[in-house]
Amino acid sequence: MQAPERQQRLAALRDTIADIERKPALAEAVNRPRGEPGIFPALPAGLVQEVYVDGARDSGASLAFALTQAKSLLTARRSTIYYVQLADEGKHFGLPYGPGLHWFGIDPAKLVIVRVADMTEFLWATEEATACRAVAAIIAEVKGNPKLLNFTASRRLSLRASANRVSLFMLRYGQRRESSAGHLRWRLMPHRSGRHAFDDRAPGAARWHLRLEKGRIAGNQLDWMLEARKNGFAIFSKPVGLGRYQAETPLPGAAPALLGHRLSQAS
Repeated sequence: MQAPERQQRLAALRDTIADIERKPALAEAVNRPRGEPGIFPALPAGLVQEVYVDGARDSGASLAFALTQAKSLLTARRSTIYYVQLADEGKHFGLPYGPGLHWFGIDPAKLVIVRVADMTEFLWATEEATACRAVAAIIAEVKGNPKLLNFTASRRLSLRASANRVSLFMLRYGQRRESSAGHLRWRLMPHRSGRHAFDDRAPGAARWHLRLEKGRIAGNQLDWMLEARKNGFAIFSKPVGLGRYQAETPLPGAAPALLGHRLSQAS
């Protein structure tokens, strides 16, 4: 391919990505009122959010983050959350724990688990679910960087999610980032756990460092400290001169973030 033609194709691709990132759903997230400081913003339906953790051991954290948002999107009309997973990867990741979901504030009957044989079925099932008006959110878990999950596939998912106002959370693993048409990309990192209420030598509530790597939301904030609470996430900040993070106001009405055996409470 000649250099001028290659440059033209790259320019066209950049324009396409910019157009996707200006979709109405993302614009709504950007233009919403800033609200209270220290509160994780409520994001609108119809976004594709990539949630990255460095390894499978932190899968509970990424699932908690996705379920916390998905729960807030449930309505009488959109009463279902889809969970899509490759069958082979399910042997390593496991499945959401029913009693844990109850504790989390989600009726397990509202969670539809779809286990597929390969990436072709994975993409087909995910895309079809985004077209269903009874679905509030889809959580799609995939390990590695499959060739079929390329920019074209992510663009199809992004356009359909925006058009049907169905939120899609792509749970990803590792530090490699592929080009995609997702609206937001997060990196969720474990942090030293909080104090135990009754034993200073025991780990307390799980904490994570959340960083926005791609996209833009209200207030243009890029980093948050999250702690798992029975009534949802608490947001932490690190005051100057203090060695540990201190809690601020929990998210009002948020779902609890503990997911049974999938959520590590270790330091």
